[in-house]
Amino acid sequence: MAAVVEIRDLRKTYEGGFQALKGVDLTIEEGEILALLGPNGAGKTTLISTICGLVTPTSGSVTVGGADIVTGYRKARELIGLVPQEISLEPFEKVKDTVRLSQGLWGMKRDDAAIEDVLRKLSLWDKRDARTRELSGGMKRRVMIAKALIHKPRVLFLDEPTAGVDVELRRGMWEVVEELRRDGVTIILTTHYIEEAEAIADRIGVIDAGQLQLVEETGALMARMGQKELRIELHMPLAAIPDALSDYDLELADDGEVLIYRYDTRAERTGITALLNGLQSEGIVLRDLQTRQSSLEEIFVGLVADAQKEDAA
Repeated sequence: MAAVVEIRDLRKTYEGGFQALKGVDLTIEEGEILALLGPNGAGKTTLISTICGLVTPTSGSVTVGGADIVTGYRKARELIGLVPQEISLEPFEKVKDTVRLSQGLWGMKRDDAAIEDVLRKLSLWDKRDARTRELSGGMKRRVMIAKALIHKPRVLFLDEPTAGVDVELRRGMWEVVEELRRDGVTIILTTHYIEEAEAIADRIGVIDAGQLQLVEETGALMARMGQKELRIELHMPLAAIPDALSDYDLELADDGEVLIYRYDTRAERTGITALLNGLQSEGIVLRDLQTRQSSLEEIFVGLVADAQKEDAA
């Protein structure tokens, strides 16, 4: 796939010397969903705001669809849709009129068919005559997306799109995002919900202290950095792990009724067969076995902790 956004050595230093972005390099491909993860103050919103032309970079370059965000601002901005974290809607305006206003702000002629099309795609057509103050939080978020899409951008930025939305509506928003991708829109989202990134993103970018720690395909990241955990339920509880099994990464849990064995998914051998043989030799009877993959949240927390240790050193 061709690159639609290219970022090279992007830096932003505010008055007072605070460095919000420290040499960010990133290429975003046409039609992909990229999730940016990071703690508060990591630089996620600054990065998006800079790409969208709301923040002026100190140095470096960004192009969108080949247009430079500084020297070719108008062309670059026409290719971008932005849905900010804060919901900002006129409470007494009807949904269709709110979207029509955005259409006019882009210098477009009135096009009721285009408004109907975007509202139907976002399951808002039946709410077209409702005033925005009457809508739920999830529906208001969809109206914000409709406003951002009315000029048919190639790239859509979603800053915390499901913040404050319950689980059911959050999953509905994921479906909206996937539908937009099928329509050819490239989507970059920031999120605090790890399961959101894991469920819908093609790639994950981890940003902390203004630096990209990594950008990797979601499945590959899980496979490369995830651990698996074997949970062994015992027929009789153990008071302690036998010395003969001390070479294994074992932990006693649930009052000695469960042994937890952690192993690296990248290793040629998991050691499970040898462990089970060792348990049998010790006369330990098993009741059940279960495996669990490390979640993206655990991987993320570990990456940020490692980065902070490096900065401290």
